[in-house]
Amino acid sequence: MDIEQIAALEKGQMLPLQRDVDGIAIPFGNTVNLNEDSVVSVMQAKGSSVSVGFEGRLYLIEGSNLDALGLESLPRPTLPEDADDDAIEQFVWDQMRTCFDPEIPVNIVDLGLVYGCRIEHLITGERMVTIRMTLTAPGCGMGDVIAADARNKILGATQIHKVHTEIVFSPPWSREMMSDEAKLELGMF
Repeated sequence: MDIEQIAALEKGQMLPLQRDVDGIAIPFGNTVNLNEDSVVSVMQAKGSSVSVGFEGRLYLIEGSNLDALGLESLPRPTLPEDADDDAIEQFVWDQMRTCFDPEIPVNIVDLGLVYGCRIEHLITGERMVTIRMTLTAPGCGMGDVIAADARNKILGATQIHKVHTEIVFSPPWSREMMSDEAKLELGMF
């Protein structure tokens, strides 16, 4: 299964859980065990994760756990061994474009939440990626979850040994930071 097939899931589609699975509670970010045979409703299927409703609450099911929804789990993204810094930077941006706020159908790059990405060569010879990003609001409970999602996807490349995600609030996020595609998707034109 690939990301396009995930996007083919329909909002409101009911799916029985095939096994117990950890869901990330939205907007608080804590992990909750959802039991096998529970029936969940697809709320949003974007990127490599699915947001589902269950008993009046919203949960994020990550790509590595999609088999619990009866789908094929997604493998970790990787890069060729000989990838250079330019290819690695492109990989990082591509992975961040698969990260979504579970309540907003726009990826974090187009939403304007990512301020920058830097690849550093450490004295040990390892590469570290530093990402500067913000949240739509300082009190957003999903900030750590979104940052962890980006970090996990980026660490799929063996050439990247560490990912540091720095959440900043200066400059504060505003709608003007969104791409035109994001504004169109959210009806903000």
